[in-house]
Amino acid sequence: MTWQLLAMALYMAGMLYIGYRATKQVKDLDDYMLGGRRLSPAVAALSAGASDMSGWLMMGLPGALYAAGLFQAWIAIGLTIGAWLNWLLVAPRLRSYTEIARNSITIPSFFQNRFRHDSRVMRIAAGAIILVFFTFYVSSGMVAGGKFMESTFNQPYLLGMLLVSGVVIIYTLFGGFLGASYTDVAQGILMFVALLVVPVMGLIAVGGFDAVAEGIRAVEAVDGKERLSLAAGGTLIGGISAAAWGLGYFGQPHIIVRFMAIRSARETKVARRIGISWMALGLLGACATALIGIAYFNQHPTSSSRRIRSRCS
Repeated sequence: MTWQLLAMALYMAGMLYIGYRATKQVKDLDDYMLGGRRLSPAVAALSAGASDMSGWLMMGLPGALYAAGLFQAWIAIGLTIGAWLNWLLVAPRLRSYTEIARNSITIPSFFQNRFRHDSRVMRIAAGAIILVFFTFYVSSGMVAGGKFMESTFNQPYLLGMLLVSGVVIIYTLFGGFLGASYTDVAQGILMFVALLVVPVMGLIAVGGFDAVAEGIRAVEAVDGKERLSLAAGGTLIGGISAAAWGLGYFGQPHIIVRFMAIRSARETKVARRIGISWMALGLLGACATALIGIAYFNQHPTSSSRRIRSRCS
């Protein structure tokens, strides 16, 4: 526990330090809000992916597959296709038009400038939609932080939520868009490494692919749920609905604002390759973690619920 707490403290300190360093590059409002439109393709891609998936990729998707099987992987398939189309169709156009449209540095201001709307109705409506719905979106990330602190360190849920919220607010307040983007890159790298290492370690612990398949079949024999099929475990409408998650990418401000901040429209092609590669491998790692986890906990039926939650986290 001491080493875990030390690692957590170093991580939090690292995020704050990155936010502090970002302040050195903030000279005016354009820098604070959009990083001066100078994000490299790698930073744009990794920050978009990490800000989008964080808690959901590490906890939500593995939990869904662990509980219901491979049918839930349609969510991952839909998201990957949606993200690829978003980078292909939206990114280069948005990067160009936001600069042409009076150098718009936010989505609401872009709508007003792009459609040459004299009143502020369009800007206010877009801002209100973002404010209302992102309240729930951001709160889900805070919940993930609270759950992590509770299950891993046996600390109060509220403490974890407040700690995560406080660190995020501080580095965003001082570092602005660049602070958020650079910390997202660091988090994206950590997530990527974890989602590659954990399945490998789990596979070794279980005893190989045959042992994983055997463990999953044993669980299926008990509850009657087929877990290794993309078709079983749900309906056609359910599969379409799961894959349709990818449609949400085209309007998510925290993602498309990275398109606005990349150095040029031409570099969105490189960013797309980096981002989709990161995303595809990360999603595969999350799915593999869930399936291997089914076999692992079948081999260790005496594990307490707290120990299960701790290991999954």
